[in-house]
Amino acid sequence: MLTEWALHHQFRIAFRATCPYKETMNTSITKRLTTLNWDGIAAQIDDIGYGRAPGLLGSDECAGLIELYDQEQLFRTTINMARYRFGEGQYRYFDNPLPSLVTELRQALYGHLAPIANDMAAKLPGNEHYPDSHAAYQQICHDAGQTKPTPLLLRYEAGGYNRLHQDLYGDLHFPLQAVILLSRPEADFTGGEFMLVEQQPRAQSIGQTINLGQGEILIFPVRERPIQGKRGHFRAPMRHGVSRLHTGLRYTLGVIFHDAA
Repeated sequence: MLTEWALHHQFRIAFRATCPYKETMNTSITKRLTTLNWDGIAAQIDDIGYGRAPGLLGSDECAGLIELYDQEQLFRTTINMARYRFGEGQYRYFDNPLPSLVTELRQALYGHLAPIANDMAAKLPGNEHYPDSHAAYQQICHDAGQTKPTPLLLRYEAGGYNRLHQDLYGDLHFPLQAVILLSRPEADFTGGEFMLVEQQPRAQSIGQTINLGQGEILIFPVRERPIQGKRGHFRAPMRHGVSRLHTGLRYTLGVIFHDAA
């Protein structure tokens, strides 16, 4: 079994060797995603519970998304986290139509994650299967009454944090989701590490803190992941959050593939 460091180091080498867009960011999001080592990402998710890819978005793209936060007409709702005891901070769910970059990212990323999601589902009881395209999956959500878009921007100030949680917005949920850090660690903020906690039967929880770079994408389970046990695979519930910021402002783009009820 590869260690987290070995998996991440192996992936960074492969990423740098195959991604000329890292210098110019002139290629489309769809093209950038095709260059990623998806077998390596799937192996990361299977082995340590998450996968990551550095430098997916350029600094100008990150800044452009941050600028959207103050354009209230783009969002269907704003959540002040303290009001609901979710933490300290604020996030906003985009309304339809989504910004073009978010739409392209959501649709293209889904296509690469669907095979991983189906492999996860095949290891667990039930007959879950996810179609190849996001449009087809979104129609399934809409037929079930889940019609509200779920991509969001999150904003934390110094002292802000996000309690451990799961992003479930109805009976249907796609097994994987993604976040992209838009701010610059150490320059724009300090603290604010991404947290991932996994529970296993008859054992203490496993907690991980993950430091992301600006424009880096992190892919992780929405609710649970399959773990190999002595009698086959079992469900390991997972929750995620953000540790307390020490200084500055931290913005993140969240990409969730199921719509909300």
